Amino acid sequence: MSTHTSLVRAVPPQVVKELLARDDAGRPAVPVTDDEGGAPLRCCLRRSRPGERIALVSYAPLRRWAAETGADPGAYDEQGPVFVHAEECPGPEGDGLPFTSAHRVLRRYSADGRILGGRLVESPEDFAPALREAFADPAVALLHVRAVEYGCFLYEVRRG
Repeated sequence: MSTHTSLVRAVPPQVVKELLARDDAGRPAVPVTDDEGGAPLRCCLRRSRPGERIALVSYAPLRRWAAETGADPGAYDEQGPVFVHAEECPGPEGDGLPFTSAHRVLRRYSADGRILGGRLVESPEDFAPALREAFADPAVALLHVRAVEYGCFLYEVRRG
């Protein structure tokens, strides 16, 4: 998935497998059948469908990015709940920007893992321009897209 200057990243399949065995808080996943559907799945960047097996796990996205890049996010390292498929997931199906229909916060991070600021995005039309604006700053290495109502991590956007 890409935008003009960035790469949208779901939680990768190997990481989902690790999180299901033991999440970033050290707990094993507890899969459930989602009877209603609608949970924002971070493995494929879509809402769950009724009857799918999902799990709510603790995920530390900045910590995992820092491990790849050698950054040290210090106190900015955090973990939080994310929904993933409890079984093998094929990953994202399209190349659009997911989860843009509600208020979102775009949290900016530098290459050393420090927060550079954030921006509230209130409408789907403002989402792509807000991404372009963020990556116009050469100090921005990646963004976290978060839900306003709970602050939950939705997905990562890296400089493309």
